[in-house]
Amino acid sequence: MAFSKARMAMSSTLLTKFIHSAIRPLSTSSDAFTSLSRNSTTMMNQMQMFTLDPSSQIGSCMPLSMMRIGTLIHNIEMNPSQGGKLVRAAGTSAKILKEPKASRYCLIRLPSGKEKLIDTRCRATVGTVSNPEHKAKKLRKAGQSRWLGRRPVVRGVAMNPVDHPHGGGEGRSKSSGSHGRCSLTPWGKPCKGGYKTGPLKRRK
Repeated sequence: MAFSKARMAMSSTLLTKFIHSAIRPLSTSSDAFTSLSRNSTTMMNQMQMFTLDPSSQIGSCMPLSMMRIGTLIHNIEMNPSQGGKLVRAAGTSAKILKEPKASRYCLIRLPSGKEKLIDTRCRATVGTVSNPEHKAKKLRKAGQSRWLGRRPVVRGVAMNPVDHPHGGGEGRSKSSGSHGRCSLTPWGKPCKGGYKTGPLKRRK
């Protein structure tokens, strides 16, 4: 019984303090100025939240035609409705160099420095890919690279002639006898000295 009375008295005291603090008038002009400044700051923040442009929000995914010039983007489509293909590695981003609304194609600078024209109907995500420290990560042992699916690379000169055109011979030699030989792929195709290995350039 005594415990319940004490509890009721404590609750009534807290209620009285709360009411007095709520209805207590401002004593000085400095308090009034501080409260007004706080209220104005809160209202400004709320207005910014309601009027924030979606094209400047990090993580927004939209067509390039709705973005601004100079925006950093990633996960870019190459064709409309194809899905993101470009700038997906950790810590990478591309930059819009040309106003997307001016024409059908938008000029974008890729992380490699190459500039590419992409259809403004293609979608992209605003911002930079996370985890930029990924490229600085050190592998502790050879098995860790095997966990990542990377198999060992063996030089051709260290193989036998049956396995590679560079194999065989005495010491580190790619030639047979006194005749020189250019570098070859494992399938016997020249790969250095200006030899063209890529597809033929499309003729206009």
